[in-house]
Amino acid sequence: MSYNKLEDLEVYLLAEDLSNEIWDITTTWDLFSKDTIGKQVCRSADSISANIAEGYGRYHFKENKNFCYYSRGSILETKSFLRKMKHRTLISDKEYQDLFKKLEIIHIKLNSYMKYIGKGSIGSK
Repeated sequence: MSYNKLEDLEVYLLAEDLSNEIWDITTTWDLFSKDTIGKQVCRSADSISANIAEGYGRYHFKENKNFCYYSRGSILETKSFLRKMKHRTLISDKEYQDLFKKLEIIHIKLNSYMKYIGKGSIGSK
């Protein structure tokens, strides 16, 4: 496995796509929903890929892994907001299931990536 650039990381691309999908959903909501949960879920979803990117740019693999931990926290935060969105009927059950499944895949792939960088294979230039 070789990652020459950030865009080679599948987990990064999946996280970026998910945050864009959440953005597209929240921009259709009324002002109150956008201002409360909409801003928060967009920030948490954006934070997943942003922390992967920041960690990738760090010099040592330990720093990279630390930012992956932040990203993993943002995954769980986003899951929490998805449950609230479903409960408040801001998204359909199908949208919830689709987004939740995508987050699960990102979570699994992020854990695999963390295991890979934990071996010091990348980031310790």
